[in-house]
Amino acid sequence: MFVYRDLCVVIVTGDFTIARRFKPQPKDTGKRLRVNDQIRISPIRLISEDNEQMGVVQVEDAKRRARDAGLDLVEVSPNSEPSVCRIMDYGKWKYAQKKKEQKAKSHAKQSELKGIRLRPKIDSHDLEIKLNKARGFLEEGNKVQFMMLFRGREVAHKDIGYGHMNDIVEKLSDIAKIESPAQLQGRRMGMVLAPDRSGKQKPAAKKDAPTPQRQPAQS
Repeated sequence: MFVYRDLCVVIVTGDFTIARRFKPQPKDTGKRLRVNDQIRISPIRLISEDNEQMGVVQVEDAKRRARDAGLDLVEVSPNSEPSVCRIMDYGKWKYAQKKKEQKAKSHAKQSELKGIRLRPKIDSHDLEIKLNKARGFLEEGNKVQFMMLFRGREVAHKDIGYGHMNDIVEKLSDIAKIESPAQLQGRRMGMVLAPDRSGKQKPAAKKDAPTPQRQPAQS
């Protein structure tokens, strides 16, 4: 004996009862477009390869026009009445859609926190290397944490550390903003810079205008 209960089938045989539950099939949410011979409904509303409204036509006439142009007939709006089809290069369109999706994913990528370690006695050359590395991280959309480590009596000269941090902020001010200002915790001084997408550039220093030379008086 078979008994149906919702999505469960109960099979009763003698002294045994077997229950089997059927899982609903997942819905296919992907957007699939019918192309060329896959389109059988007629008539349709046609849009030409030049984005011109061609009105309501028979589907075979639309397919013939697409073939003559070396293009495809694509059903872009199947739920319309009648359905809307467009003549286009379907392969090229799919490639463009894929590039858009990849670009959207890259923009949605969350920024990472990159770390750069410094020492209070860092020389100007090494500091410039660290700054170039930080600039690369910021241009990629990442945040940068600068961490300065003090050893022994170096912690008594925290003003040197703050001086380096201020110098870093000044030299990266064209692409970065302070997210967490420099703070000393124990023997570590940390600061976090984030990319500044406001597009504000640091104004260039104005050069002094040359002093006009005095012309000798003519006699």
